[in-house]
Formats: sequence, C-alpha cells, structure tokens
Amino acid sequence: MSDTSPDPIDHATTLSRLIATHTARLTIIGQGYVGLPLAVEFAKGGFPVTGLDTDRDRVTALATGRSHVPDVPSEELQALLKAGRYRATTDAAVLADSDVIVICVPTPLGKSKDPDISYVTTASKEAASRVHPGQLIVLESTTYPGTTEELLLPLFQANGGTIGEDLFLAFSPERIDPGNAAFKVGDIPKVVGGVTPACSRMAAGLYGEIVPRVHEVSTPKVAELAKLYENVFRNVNIALANEFSVMCRYLGVDSREVIDAAATKPFGFMPFYPGPGIGGHCIPVDPLYLSWKMRLNGYQARFISLADDINHSMPGHVLSLVGEALNDSGLAFKGARILVLGVAYKRGIGDTRESPAFEIIAALRRKGAEVSYADPHVPALWVDGAPIKAVDVTKDELERADCVLVLTDHPEFDYAAVAQHGRLIVDTRHRVPSLTHGRGRLVRL
Repeated sequence: MSDTSPDPIDHATTLSRLIATHTARLTIIGQGYVGLPLAVEFAKGGFPVTGLDTDRDRVTALATGRSHVPDVPSEELQALLKAGRYRATTDAAVLADSDVIVICVPTPLGKSKDPDISYVTTASKEAASRVHPGQLIVLESTTYPGTTEELLLPLFQANGGTIGEDLFLAFSPERIDPGNAAFKVGDIPKVVGGVTPACSRMAAGLYGEIVPRVHEVSTPKVAELAKLYENVFRNVNIALANEFSVMCRYLGVDSREVIDAAATKPFGFMPFYPGPGIGGHCIPVDPLYLSWKMRLNGYQARFISLADDINHSMPGHVLSLVGEALNDSGLAFKGARILVLGVAYKRGIGDTRESPAFEIIAALRRKGAEVSYADPHVPALWVDGAPIKAVDVTKDELERADCVLVLTDHPEFDYAAVAQHGRLIVDTRHRVPSLTHGRGRLVRL
C-alpha cells in the first residue's frame, strides 16, 4: 500500500522564492520617519506592501497619497497607491495574511530615562497572535541589547512554529537619516542578525532586494549593539566637540578654526562640530538604552553618562552666551527682543523631536525676553503650553531684534543678510560670516 500523505511544506524555500520574485506580502508596522520610507522603498522594488499604523489621521492621509515625511514625496506615494503596490490601514488583521512583518515603532525614554518599549511589545503581541508558518518577522526599532531574544522570541515560540525552520525572526537596525539626500533607504547597507543562521539568511535575502549590501552578524544582540554603538560614537564625539568649544572660549580661540585645521589630517581624525545641544530620535535616546542595560548588569557606562551630561548642558551654555552678549551691549534678558533662527533638531528638516531649541526658548521667556522664531520647516510650535507662530526673516525683523540667535543652520536662511542687519548675533552653528560693518557684533559658540 503506497503512502499518499502529502509532502511536508518547505516553508524556508517557499518564503525565499516569494522574496526573490518580489511577491512576498509585506506589512510594515509603524508609518513614521522610519517605517514609511522603508515601505515605499520595498513598494518601489515591486513588493506588495501594507503600512500598518494606529494613527487614524495619518493612515487617512497616506491612503489619499499625502505624505507627512519629507523624504517621501507625496507624488511618489500616489504613484505607488495607483499601481496597487502600497496601501495604508489601521486594521491589524492584515498581519495574518502577511509573509513578512517589519516592526518600525517608536522606542522613547520614560521620565526616569529608562527604555519605554511598550510600542514594541504591543506590535509584537499583535503580530504573534496572528503568526503562521512561513513568516519572517524583523524588528527594526532601536532598543536595548537582548530585546529580540528576550521579548520577541518567547512570544512567537508560544504561538506555534519552529524558529529557523518554518518561522524566521531577526533584528535589523534602522539607519534612516532624515533629510539626507545622499543616503536614503536604498543607499545604506543593512546589518541583520537572526535568532538562527537560517533566520539571518532569510532577513538578508529580504533586504538584499533593496539595498546594495547586507552584513550578516551572528546574533540579534550583535545587531542591536551595532546600532547602539553607532549612536554612542556620535554622542560621545559630539560631546567632545561641545566641551572643546567651551575650553576654546576660555582660551580666546575659535573652536571651528581649530577643528578645521585638525581635519586636514588625512587619517586618524574625523571632525565633529559643537552645537546648542543634541536632538532627534537617535542620539539623545539610544545611548541611554545601552547604559540602562549595563546598569542591570552591574556596570556603569561612564562615557555615555558623561557625554549625556555635557550635551544636555549646552542649552545652558548658549543661554549664558546670550546673557553675556546682551550685558556687553548694555541690555538684560528682561524685555530683550530675541529672534531665534531654526527650531528643528537639524538643518533642512522640520523634525523638532528632542530639539534643544525648546529648552532654550522656554528659558529665555522665563527670564523675561520677548522671543520670536523663524523656521521654514516649522510654521508653528508650542513652548511651555503656549503657541508661537514662525515669522519671516526680513530686514525689519533682523533690525528690530536685540539679539539674533542661530540654533539650526537651515540652508534657506540668508546668513549674509543676518550679518548685514543683525545688531547682535549669537551663532551656535558657525554659519554667519564675519561682520564687515562696525555697528554689529557676532558671538560664536
């Protein structure tokens, strides 16, 4: 009597074929600054992609082709919607029909600077409750080392499937740099670390369809640490540049001139420049995920702690510079008209997350200053519960101000005009050219 039972399904081969032929159904959980550009890149590559988000207003906008992310033009989104390669939804039921699930949700810090992974937990539970054999799940959200294996792995194991055989789980850190036209999603190599070698290969195969190079590492923890180390490196070096600028001020030397001189060395040096503080979704947050994890292991990450202290002291240092400059001009904070140029955390974008401008503006107002701001990317903002609308950088606005404070060096600003019409300028980004008239005064960080 012959055996008529069906052959077991080779889920690894089936999923690999779906990925290679761009017919795998992808769901990207989270459609913010990370998830939307990733979803669009896969959709441009020919994959059918669904963007899943809990924000109904965001999903409604995306479904009509309106992008909230500057790196994703609305026209590009509309073309993908029309072609049927992208759609947006709030319905988590889509996860059950997905071949690949990528989690790109926020990982902020709590009030005590401990990791808040509630969004990751919620997204992972949603996916795990609908898991089926033949799925690849990738976590991209930046988090503490061990998250993939300690949190996600038990959830997916408990809901069926053998990891590395018919279910694949990996971590691949996001490397989005908002506003960077030279390096977008499709230009940046990806790091992947799977729970098993088969998981790594599956994730590498997926990303290899849209990026130039994929670097496989031995475990998810290595990939998690690689992301944290990237931003610890930046955080520490920015702190060094910030402290160096303070030291140079004591010595009466322009720190930018010193750094530019050092940067002429073709090896062994990488220039970092001082600023009014750190902002964004990575540098102020990610290193603290690592230091928190190390405290649990009985180790104090001293460099991270020191860098965090220095970088968060810079808004106070900027405030002191403004106060000294006003005093030297015979003015006080109280009643001084201060025009702030730029409130986004970096040039060329409208992202204000963790921007030091909020702390600086709030402190100036508490001291009695009349603060206005200009930012071509941020038309309005709330500071200490009060709304402020942006103004245009006109000749009259510059001449009316007792002090022009440059916090974000947007390329749209006319720095020559600032130099020409500003009476007192405090430049934290070294963008305003040296003054050529006698009535103005320029103070640089």
